[in-house]
Parts: sequence; structure tokens; C-alpha cells
Amino acid sequence: MKFASAIVAVLLVLIGFNSLFVVHEGQTALVLQFGRIVRTGDTPGLHVKMPFVQQVMTFDNRILTLEAQPERYFTSEKKSVNVDFYVKWRIADNAAYYRATAGDELQAANRLTPIVKDALRFEFNGRTLQELVSAGRKDVTERVRKQTDIAARKNLGIAVVDVRIKRIDLPDEVSESVYKRMRAERAQLANELRYTGQQAAETIKADADRQAQVIKAEAERDAAKVRGEGDAQAAAIYAQAYGQDPEFFAFYRSLAAYRKSFQDGKGVLVLKPDSEFLKYFHDGASAKH
Repeated sequence: MKFASAIVAVLLVLIGFNSLFVVHEGQTALVLQFGRIVRTGDTPGLHVKMPFVQQVMTFDNRILTLEAQPERYFTSEKKSVNVDFYVKWRIADNAAYYRATAGDELQAANRLTPIVKDALRFEFNGRTLQELVSAGRKDVTERVRKQTDIAARKNLGIAVVDVRIKRIDLPDEVSESVYKRMRAERAQLANELRYTGQQAAETIKADADRQAQVIKAEAERDAAKVRGEGDAQAAAIYAQAYGQDPEFFAFYRSLAAYRKSFQDGKGVLVLKPDSEFLKYFHDGASAKH
């Protein structure tokens, strides 16, 4: 009797444990009965199911990341580019997700990848490389996200939260030719700038030389004018002095000539004794005697 009671108690405990299940935070669950979905959308907490008959499958309800391998696409100019991207996604419909992937996250990622790649290929084929590497990238990713979200919700029960392009690289065989063309364009631009600079320098130099000649000519003109005025004033002063005392004026002029002739102390003059230039030397000597 006691043994039977113990067995019943154990069975009741097993039935009780098998009737309850817990959905943790960040998870969602669905209940299966003989492989058929009977309940979905169980939120975090304690829930009840039929023991032994029904099974519970839990799924991660958080945002997941799909890191895809770089893919090669062609732009509208038929230029080949390698595109590295990633996708943020989450489960939107437990039942549709289970039917499409059997709850396997890897299988879901494998089925989502070609959907995203096809959308990217369509967008890249309609744009130039310049558009893709500039402001057009954000527009591309948003359009791809909307397109893949519609397809993924319908076929996989998945919501595509975000699509981001990490890098857009040219293949190695294309990069070299592009770099050569860029170098040639930069060299041509540098030569044009250098030629323009030389022309500007020559223009500035010619203008500066012209201005220098004008300034020099004006300065020489002003200097000649000042010298003329000074000579005129000097001549007037000399004339006035000569008028007041011709003999003294002649004597003063002779002294000035002597000073200028012998100012370095090395001057040598070869003159006749009766030269007019030595007049005041003779007069001084006569006066001394």
C-alpha cells in the first residue's frame, strides 16, 4: 500500500513538472502537439501545457546578427565591387519561423542571406560607383532593408531590423587600373595648376618690374628737379657772393678746389709754376716775403 502511494506520488510529481514550463526573459515559445503547433506567443513567465503530449520550443527574441561573406556585385557602369555587409534580424512570427526553419537559427541565416544578397545586387546594378561610395549608400541600405523585411516576414517569419554595408572594395585586378587612372588625373591636374601658377607668377613679376621702372623714373625725375633747384639756388648764392666781393669769392673757390684736390692726402698735381690754379700759393708766398 505504501509502495503504491509512493509510486502515485512520484507520478503526480512527474506530471506536475511536465505540465509546467518557464519562458525566460528575452525568449518566446510555442507549444507543439505531435509536431503540430497548438499555441504560440508565450511571453516570459511560468506556463502550463499538457504533460507528455505537448512539447515546448523556445526561441531567442532578441535582435540577432547575420555576418555574411563579402559578395561581388556589378554597378550600372559594369564595374565590379566587393561588398561586405551585415544584417540585424529577429523572429517576428514564431509559427512561420518554425515552419520555415524548424527553429534552427543557422538554417534561418542561410535562407535569409540570399534574400539580402539579391536585394543588394538589384540596388547595385542600378547605381554608379560614385553614387554608392558617397551619399547613395544610406539610401541603398534602407531600400534593401525594406525589401528584405517584406520577403523575410512572408517566407521566414523574420523581421529585418537593419542592413549595413561595412565596406565597398574594388577587386585587386580593378584596383590597380583605377589607381593608375587616379594618379594620371592627379598628375594632369598638378601640371595644370603648376602652369597656371607660373603664368600668374610671370604676370606678377612683369607688373612689379613695370611699377619699379615707373617708380625709378619718377624718383630720378624728382631728384633731377631737386638738383636743378639746388644748383639754381647755389648759383644765385655764388652770384650774390661774387657781387659783394669778387676777390674773396675767387679766393674761397680756390680754397674749395685745393681741399677737393688734396682731401685724400695722396693727390699729385703736375702744373706749371705760373698756373692760374696756384695763384693764391704765389700770392701767399709773396706776402710772406
